[in-house]
Amino acid sequence: MFNMNPITRLDNPEPDIIRVDNTYYMVTTTMHFYPGGQILRSYDLQHWEIVGYLFDSLDECDEEKLLGEKNIYGHGMEAGSLRYHNNKFYVTFYVRGINKSFLFTADRPEGPWQKKILKNGYFSGSLLFDDDGRIYIAHGFEKIWISELDSELNGTKEDGFESLILEDKGDNYIGYTGSHFYKINGHYYLFVMQWSRTGVARRTQMCFISDSIEGPYEGYTVFCDDNGYYNQGIAQGGIVDTPNGKWFAVLSQDYGAAGRIPVLVPVSFDGKIPVFGNKGKMPNILEIPNGNPYYRYDSLIASDKFFYMNRQQARLRPQWQFNHKPDNSLWRILPEGGLSIRTGKISVNLTQAQNTLTQKMLWPASAVEVDVDASKINEGDFAGLCALQGCYGLVGITKEFNKYYVVVIVKSLKNKDINNNRLDYLPGKIIDKIHVESPKIRFRIDVDFHDRQDEIVFQYCDTIGTNNWQLIGDKHKIYFRLDHMMGCRFGLFLYSTRQTGGEAVFNDFVYN
Repeated sequence: MFNMNPITRLDNPEPDIIRVDNTYYMVTTTMHFYPGGQILRSYDLQHWEIVGYLFDSLDECDEEKLLGEKNIYGHGMEAGSLRYHNNKFYVTFYVRGINKSFLFTADRPEGPWQKKILKNGYFSGSLLFDDDGRIYIAHGFEKIWISELDSELNGTKEDGFESLILEDKGDNYIGYTGSHFYKINGHYYLFVMQWSRTGVARRTQMCFISDSIEGPYEGYTVFCDDNGYYNQGIAQGGIVDTPNGKWFAVLSQDYGAAGRIPVLVPVSFDGKIPVFGNKGKMPNILEIPNGNPYYRYDSLIASDKFFYMNRQQARLRPQWQFNHKPDNSLWRILPEGGLSIRTGKISVNLTQAQNTLTQKMLWPASAVEVDVDASKINEGDFAGLCALQGCYGLVGITKEFNKYYVVVIVKSLKNKDINNNRLDYLPGKIIDKIHVESPKIRFRIDVDFHDRQDEIVFQYCDTIGTNNWQLIGDKHKIYFRLDHMMGCRFGLFLYSTRQTGGEAVFNDFVYN
């Protein structure tokens, strides 16, 4: 028994989940972070670890690589559909920015994964392998379609079944979306989310049921609860059964700037109708069988000294993701330990910096520290530690007239429009600047999500190896906005504003 919601306490949006024997696998949205398409594993639905990623590269476009002022913020891999069929794993997802659907297949969840671009685009698509060998995908936004796919999974089957199943004509912030499609005991279940402007005005989980793939589908509101958290509705995700026949849903809930975190909800059936929670409300205690009670999970967050035994084939720990696809010629693990990042472009601000290395922020509070050796940066370079999102904040070191300065740079919210802060070509604001003698500085950022404060605090230590911490700058407010559509992250960064070729070395990263 446990009451551990939210379950990962990290930004793992729009989850889809399956069970293979006694093991659960989950895919979550990674948007513009690379490697992309994160796969997680669990034996008890409570503890999770990273199995791996679907891809290191997706489309090879300039936007994916953060070239110039181009980017894919708010786009990329999202709302994946994870399935296991005939001893093979399948993941499909749609990328809005390029209007393409991708299909990845593998014999093992660790990969290697094979990539295919489908002939048709299926927004927020959910795969269904039917008992008769036919394959369908439910997809769409506001208008939800079911399309039959060809046997090779290349795209829509010529002369196959295709029909508009649902159409949302209500007054909603978000109409029907986030399809999850199943066949259970001979019935077809199509789960979608909706966010109405009226009533409780929060995310709501809907379910539409039919005895035939063609319909008609009868609709139900199966979950409308916030688990006592600021009217933030719990919706959009997959359902899964346990080996002993119990059912659970893993759904998303908004946790402010921390992002969208999975929540575990028990599911039962009243006849053929699914009942989420205790008559639609979240219970305090959950009972879940553990398929491997002595298993020790690798943490979803990690400290790192960037020292690897096989330095010729050093691959970063799976907790790390780059902001956009990295330029692998501009970063390396040093033989003596440490992460070196060099610059290969001029950047106006943090959001344009290539090879920013990130980890998710742990809710409800967390902090990280790192050593930075900036002795090889150029004039006008900035290197350090950041909170990466549209309203970013950073504490770092820069060089001016051959002197070093610790600076805090922030980008503040201009208005409360959820689409705010798309102007990534504007510089941030320096709110504090202090001269230091040494180019070797230790930085720290603390974040507090309690009571939706969503604030970060900056510190630095100008004598590495001591605890001579000094506050710098003011508290900075961070937000979740659709410009990035991901929770705020800690990041290690270097960018040049005048001349490329500068280098910074990061070491002794500690996640508190």
